[in-house]
Amino acid sequence: MSLNDKSFENMFFSIFNPKKNEKILLVYDKPTNKINDNIKWKERRELIKKWYEYLLKLGKGKGFFVTLDSFSSIGENNKLLNIKNRLNFSKYNIIIAMTEFSITTTLVRIAREYPDTIRCASMPLAEERMEKTVFNIDYSNVKKYAKNIKILLQESNSATIYFSTDDFLIIDLRNRIAGVDDGDCTKPGKIINLPSGEGFIAPYEGVDDEKKEYNKSKTKGILPLMYKNQIIKAVVEENNIISFNGPVDIINELNDFFEKHPFRRNIAELGIGCNPKATVSGNFIEDEKVGFHIAYGTSSHIGGKITSDIHKDIVYAKGCPIEAEKVILHQKNKDIVIIKDSMVQYDLLNR
Repeated sequence: MSLNDKSFENMFFSIFNPKKNEKILLVYDKPTNKINDNIKWKERRELIKKWYEYLLKLGKGKGFFVTLDSFSSIGENNKLLNIKNRLNFSKYNIIIAMTEFSITTTLVRIAREYPDTIRCASMPLAEERMEKTVFNIDYSNVKKYAKNIKILLQESNSATIYFSTDDFLIIDLRNRIAGVDDGDCTKPGKIINLPSGEGFIAPYEGVDDEKKEYNKSKTKGILPLMYKNQIIKAVVEENNIISFNGPVDIINELNDFFEKHPFRRNIAELGIGCNPKATVSGNFIEDEKVGFHIAYGTSSHIGGKITSDIHKDIVYAKGCPIEAEKVILHQKNKDIVIIKDSMVQYDLLNR
């Protein structure tokens, strides 16, 4: 069932716990003459208006205030919003961005600039149907699972991923601090994605100031990608995509794309989703909460050393065109199979 007044209240207070006199901003992006509208985007704008109505009623009883605002779409995921918009955000305590194009990078900056007053949730591509799945869940369990994934990642020095394409990739996890997106946005300075539920870590990239102590990155292998309904195999060395195997015309397209910014080739994130109600639907914000995913591009916002113009997630969960059938975390004295048969091993996370 979809969220009703009571279940919405339970979910919202579990995630945000708004306090009396706090100011909440619900914000969305609008299409422009250069950026075409689409059906799901229109539906999302209706969804945020529905959440606004929910919160108006809640605010009257609980003593907090709610504002609904919008801005012209920037047309790119994680391109930094202009200073005018960022200064407007600074007037609020809770910012919830339900957008077509992700503004997570902007929200990270806002939360860092105002760590004592502001907390943020990024909701790019949210859909009303998610009220029946990833939003309608006991987030206390999600928090527990995500916290334990974070601990496992932090205690690991590398990971090996075995894909359904018979390829494997080794990811170097040294000298990095794991993070968590656990749906807890109750304290100032926090920034979460919503829906929530994952533990993640930036791989060790081996930038110049680290090589003296840690040497080059040991991330290497094959990262299989779906591109134009074909499986393309990206060759990875020292945490960078260096070449592609596949049809010549597609390889040329991919090379053109990755050469537009030198750091797009960076392997930026290893993530493990842990929201048991998440389903693979083709919408990455829910798909990545199902299980294993990797990103390329910017890693600096999650503890890495590389800043690019993109952060692109690729999901390899059960039900995706390419699956991560097994993921092994290599720790000092043992190996842990965190993904088996393409599924998260929740029995390891119930502690």
